[in-house]
Amino acid sequence: MQAGTNRPISSTSDLKRKAVVLLSGGLDSTTALAVARHDGYSVHALSFQYGQRHKHELQAAARVAEYFDVVQHVIFDVNIGQFGGSALTGDIGVPKDRVLEEMEKDIPITYVPARNTVFLSIALGWAEVLGSSDIFIGVNALDYSGYPDCRPEYIESFEKMANLATKAGVEGRQRLRIHTPLIRLTKAEIVQLGRSLGVAFGLTSTCYDPDHEGQPCGRCDACQLRLKGFREAGVEDPLVYAPEREAV
Repeated sequence: MQAGTNRPISSTSDLKRKAVVLLSGGLDSTTALAVARHDGYSVHALSFQYGQRHKHELQAAARVAEYFDVVQHVIFDVNIGQFGGSALTGDIGVPKDRVLEEMEKDIPITYVPARNTVFLSIALGWAEVLGSSDIFIGVNALDYSGYPDCRPEYIESFEKMANLATKAGVEGRQRLRIHTPLIRLTKAEIVQLGRSLGVAFGLTSTCYDPDHEGQPCGRCDACQLRLKGFREAGVEDPLVYAPEREAV
């Protein structure tokens, strides 16, 4: 376990409910963190080094954690990428320039096997240690419905399992709830929500295949869906994309 941005827990934050927030550094997870903070939670942010090719997202996560002055930010090393099986972790090209109909057709090659299950399990362990009953995750099932571990039925099933799997749950001291505030929002609605909560979009990183300096390609599925969301929300995306980006 590698500590990221760690801040001492103040007496004020001790009085708030604690929440573990999964933070990738992208638009969705950053907005979910903003929701948790707005709802009065003391935020403990959890990011993962999992062998992903887009490691620049961890720098974005650290920027976001600092911007929102979270109580603690932990970057957890769990290299599921050594298994491969995904364009985000293996020697497989990231799809580019796909139209929306293609993205929605099948489970994409950017799906990382069991990723959210691994992430939520680790978040569950930290939440039990913290005495927290709340985990926030920025999954979304509308504008990108291809990932099986972003569906409401998956989250509901994991939450049920989690409450059977911990000492605190069995003893009745803790009833875990997994919050998915974005799960039924479009990307445009997520942008609008983030804007209303003061999200600094320029701190985030969404691209699956950025260059060595972290500049987004503008052509992968994640970039295209982000750009579509900003356009439909009528909000300018502050990120600077690679020059060869085609209009979407």
